[in-house]
Amino acid sequence: MTTSKRPVRAGTAPPDQPVRGGPTEAKTSAAATFALVFGVAALISVLTAILASVGLVLGIIGIVLGVVGLRMATRPGVTGRGVAIGGLVLSILAVVLGLALAAGVSTFINNEGAVDRLERQVSDLRDKLPR
Repeated sequence: MTTSKRPVRAGTAPPDQPVRGGPTEAKTSAAATFALVFGVAALISVLTAILASVGLVLGIIGIVLGVVGLRMATRPGVTGRGVAIGGLVLSILAVVLGLALAAGVSTFINNEGAVDRLERQVSDLRDKLPR
């Protein structure tokens, strides 16, 4: 077995040996990344209005992950504070919009006059459909 006599620069090592004492690379917090993913998914779900309840659940999960991501970002060698803040903001926005939508829908349903107008419009549209 022959070994190479090439000089090795500081901070590098042959491919089969790990580098010791070299610079460490910071890792982005997984919780922060997932907070951003859940925040975007929650906001999109709430904005569709049909999936608002799903968006509320995703938003709550995103808030929890955003807080965990912020706490993890304070550890040495872990980054992702901005990603966690972005996920937290989007998740909070999705939850607020989802709750506002739910409040508006429940207010509309509890308003008897509004429900009667909606029923009248649906029956008028049903009468206009070709048979």
